[in-house]
Amino acid sequence: MSQRATLGLFVAAGLALLAACVQQPGKPIAARAAEAIEANRRAELRFRSGDLEGAVQHYREALRIAQSIEDVEGIAANAINLSIAYQRLGKHAEARASLASVLDHSRLNFPRARLAQAALRRALLDLEQGRHADAAAWLEQAANWCGQQGCTLLAAIRNAEGLLALAEGRTDAAAASARAALEASRGAGNRVEAANAMRLLGNVAIRAGDAAAALAMLAEALAIDRELALPRKIYLDLVGLGRASAQGGERARARAYYERALAVSEADRDAAGAAEARDLIRGLGNIP
Repeated sequence: MSQRATLGLFVAAGLALLAACVQQPGKPIAARAAEAIEANRRAELRFRSGDLEGAVQHYREALRIAQSIEDVEGIAANAINLSIAYQRLGKHAEARASLASVLDHSRLNFPRARLAQAALRRALLDLEQGRHADAAAWLEQAANWCGQQGCTLLAAIRNAEGLLALAEGRTDAAAASARAALEASRGAGNRVEAANAMRLLGNVAIRAGDAAAALAMLAEALAIDRELALPRKIYLDLVGLGRASAQGGERARARAYYERALAVSEADRDAAGAAEARDLIRGLGNIP
């Protein structure tokens, strides 16, 4: 499995953390707060349409407005979303800098849930760049801020811990974390993280050489991600299914999965994903 595909497993999961800037029901909105909400709305529309540069522009504007009125929820939400957009663009330094407005801003009292979100995002950035020790430290901090009772991020943190373990070659630990994430996500009714855990278990099975187990887990993840209409994660599921098929000697089936992944990534305007899918197809060579 390529490093990009492995790390992409949880980058996609991180996108589920897109934080909303919403009005409290029945509460009037001040003009500046309304401007921030509108900028956030425009950013989200551009992000979901694949216009990442446009999303960055509007998230930055929403963050600026939130900072001007010390709206801690707005600052945290837009800083986290901005980091996700930057990460998708491959701008890791900018992604880390956007999180600094939450993680390094001790003058404001951010909710622990937002701090946990930001720490998790920072861990994912470090993991994608191979900074495993830093990623582990931020995951520990995220878990501390999250706590155990009623923490909605618990499954996501367990999935991230599993991804880190897999990146370090600790497959048993990766599987244990994925199972813990699956249990937590099912208990909370969180289908997004349940699919992430299944995908992680599928990739662990690929690493262990168990193509049949990998195909079963990845097929379950794909079914959920298709129901939730999450293009990036559908792409990752298809790539995983292709790898498992190739590992099991079914090259024609692997090509079919890779071609589907290519079609999804092109429709989602994911140039990097499309390039990877083409490389995987070429790597199969000619199939009789």
